[in-house]
Amino acid sequence: MPSKQWILHVEPLAPAKPARGAPCNGCGVCCLVAPCPLGMLLSRRRQGACDALQWVPQDRVYRCGAVAGSLEVARQALPGPAQGLAPALARLLRRFAPRWIAAGQGCDSSLLADAPTIAPVPPPTAESPP
Repeated sequence: MPSKQWILHVEPLAPAKPARGAPCNGCGVCCLVAPCPLGMLLSRRRQGACDALQWVPQDRVYRCGAVAGSLEVARQALPGPAQGLAPALARLLRRFAPRWIAAGQGCDSSLLADAPTIAPVPPPTAESPP
C-alpha cells in the first residue's frame, strides 16, 4: 500500500525528527503536517501547518506558541471584537496547553522524515561574486 508523502518546509537548522516515544526535540514535523486538537482550535483548520507553531532561532527548535503563552498566537485565534481578551487567553494557554498537547510525554508522531534532498545555499563569501 503506498504511503502518503508531504513536502515540508522545515527550517534547515531544525533538529531531525526523533523516533516515536523519544523525547520531543522541537523538530516541528508533526505540527508542520497537521495541527493537534488544540492547534485545530487556534488555527481554525484540520490540515496544514499549525498557526501556533513558532520557530525559535536562538534555540534552533520549533515550539508551540500556545505553550509559551504567546500573545501573538492568542490574537490570531480571536476574532476582531474579542482582541481585548488576548492577554487573558495567552495566560490560560500558558497554564493549560502543556497538558492539552501532552508536553513531556515523548514524540507521538509515527511520521517518517527523510533527509532533505536539497542542501541550503551557503551565504556568499568576500572572495565569491554575489
